[in-house]
Amino acid sequence: MNQGQEKFFSFIMERIAKEHEETAKALLSENFAKQQAGTFTQEDVVAFQQKMLSLLRPECVEEVKAITQNYRA
Repeated sequence: MNQGQEKFFSFIMERIAKEHEETAKALLSENFAKQQAGTFTQEDVVAFQQKMLSLLRPECVEEVKAITQNYRA
């Protein structure tokens, strides 16, 4: 994991509902691996956002949407 990924990981994990932590870790790891392999697509970005938003604590959803909305593969 590079430094940017570590920061993003920490940011997201601080906002994940306790019961979804393991799922979120696996999803983040999968996406970071795709980024490092150069296979992370715009479709992956959209799928990631949809999945990740469902794992967040409700009060964090809008904040994370705002941060990830402009992210591109």
